[in-house]
Amino acid sequence: MKALLNPLYIVVVLVAVIACEPPQKESPQLSSGVLVENMDTTVNPGDNFQMYVNGTWIKNTEIPADKSSYGTMTVLREESQEDVKTIIEEAASSEAPEGSDEQKVGDLFASFMNMDKRNELGVAPIEPELDKINNIKSYDDMQYFIAESSIKGLGGPVAFWVSSDFKNPDINTLYTWQRGLGLPDREYYLSDEGKNPEIREKYVSHIAKMFELAGLDNADAQAKTIMDIETAIAGKHLRKEETRDRNKMYNKFPVDSLDALMPNWDWKSYFTTIGLPDLEHVIVTQPSYVLALDDILTSYSVDDWKSYLRWRVVNDAANYLNKELDDQDFEFYSKTLRGTPEPRPMWRRGVSVVNGVLGEVVGKVYVSKHFPPEAKERMSELVGNLIKAYEASIKDLDWMGEETKQEALKKLSKFDPKIGYPDKWKDYSDLVIDAEDLFGNIKRSNMVEHYKDIAKVGQPVDRTEWGMTPQTVNAYYNPSKNEVVFPAAILQSPFFDMSADDATNYGAIGGVIGHEIGHGFDDQGSKTDGDGVLRNWWTDEDRTEFEKRTGALVEQYSSFKVFDDLNVNGEFTLGENIGDLGGLTIAMKAYKMSLGDKEPEVIDGFTGYQRVFIGWAQGWAGKSREEALRMQVSTDPHSPRDFRVNGVVRNIPEFYEAFDVQPGDSLYLAPEERVKIW
Repeated sequence: MKALLNPLYIVVVLVAVIACEPPQKESPQLSSGVLVENMDTTVNPGDNFQMYVNGTWIKNTEIPADKSSYGTMTVLREESQEDVKTIIEEAASSEAPEGSDEQKVGDLFASFMNMDKRNELGVAPIEPELDKINNIKSYDDMQYFIAESSIKGLGGPVAFWVSSDFKNPDINTLYTWQRGLGLPDREYYLSDEGKNPEIREKYVSHIAKMFELAGLDNADAQAKTIMDIETAIAGKHLRKEETRDRNKMYNKFPVDSLDALMPNWDWKSYFTTIGLPDLEHVIVTQPSYVLALDDILTSYSVDDWKSYLRWRVVNDAANYLNKELDDQDFEFYSKTLRGTPEPRPMWRRGVSVVNGVLGEVVGKVYVSKHFPPEAKERMSELVGNLIKAYEASIKDLDWMGEETKQEALKKLSKFDPKIGYPDKWKDYSDLVIDAEDLFGNIKRSNMVEHYKDIAKVGQPVDRTEWGMTPQTVNAYYNPSKNEVVFPAAILQSPFFDMSADDATNYGAIGGVIGHEIGHGFDDQGSKTDGDGVLRNWWTDEDRTEFEKRTGALVEQYSSFKVFDDLNVNGEFTLGENIGDLGGLTIAMKAYKMSLGDKEPEVIDGFTGYQRVFIGWAQGWAGKSREEALRMQVSTDPHSPRDFRVNGVVRNIPEFYEAFDVQPGDSLYLAPEERVKIW
């Protein structure tokens, strides 16, 4: 959306010079912002608000064959990709000198699109890695390979990344994370519910097929060994619900003490290999996993692990090799797991690669073309309005004591909004891009990013860095920086429409702003203070009451059925559900505050309060294939779209007033059952 000056405050002055007519002022004609053509008004909004607002669109829209799901976000992301494609084509058509940004953008895209060259190369790009695996003779050799390959972006059983220290957020430190699976989550290996047994069988067949296409021997036997190792790893992974707990994830170990935790792993050698020979400490997010992994390492032979490492190399590289491997990768990961009938067009996939590798090079041009300065100004105003509404809401809370309120208000006052694009752009000068070497481009990019990251360890945090590119249709909250970030590409209709009345904009982009601010006060964000420090700033009484209320939200969402045999995971989605509920609640409050003592105008037959709720729901128009929905419930901390609408509105009192929701309506909750947190 183009978030320009608030249309309610724009006045066009027409000066008449005919006769003695006084100057005339005309207000712009603002639309309601309601996509009436998408609605199904035969549905009672109190029974199913999602279908009331988006029902006709849902009934009449087919999911494109190259999509596992389709909706508002998908449409905006495809538009962003089309804009980026134009930028890439312009870069490719220029006579750019070697090493320039334009050369890198054009040649990276060309290297992805040149399937003839990729087919000619076949698996040759990964043969050096496979040869290294063949030459492994011992556990020490194996560990060295894992360390060395991690620099190139190839996976292993443990991941490492650099971020600010949870308890000292001004300094960067090194973290570990459990890893090592080819299926999306531990439950795919351990649970017999749903289609998991069938998926496991197809996964083993997929591994074997990929090995055959890569020219590797004993494909079936190696596939079974790989599945055995991954199942053992999965059995020691912490449940995804547990990994959300920031307190449990903060376990700071001196490097010298890691040998006691995992004696069969040469930590000092590993850190030296990845470029951190003098590392003093590391934050082990899941110590129980690392401890268990030590036993798993020696439970399998070196030859077994060599099969596993071959799979990591083949699997991680598949999309950058020849068409046969790329197609087989799609067959399992897209068709089997997500139900997608056809692959995305090559050019869209190529754009995704460019966005992933050279995102801020493209982003700089994207902003100049698609994000005028007025958009940033208007968005800054909206963010300020939502923060004011949060402030008023916190002050008015009847369940929170004064001491905790003061801490919450202090945190709110320190929020750092970032809008549109970063103030400082990333430097890609060290990256070499070759138009005929796709896999090499990806490997070199991973290596450049790796060494940039490890150079940050022990150094001050750069608060100007962004975690998303401007052309990304999304937004995020970072608790360690206490920042809310809104990339330029999300500021489009239906999230923001400069020609629409404010009500729908408050419901849509206002709800998104409120959602991200709300993450600072969800079940995990509320554990950090305004400086990003992980600490408890709550009284015991207030924290107990907070957890009582969030527990009620867990119960609500856990009762929602996605399919007859599958419910929403209320525990796993709690943070996002708090964000949704708080976001829309505060967006409504901000809209009311913007009205002052005026009554909202009725436009297209909808009151202002109705349009706020409709604006929120319009952002979640969409539908998904069954496989994709099942995978989302297993892996995504966001609730499915329907419940991001129906699960939220039923807890907000204004919804009942706006749409005359009565006992007996499906969404009706008695007042004492409605959850209010912020």
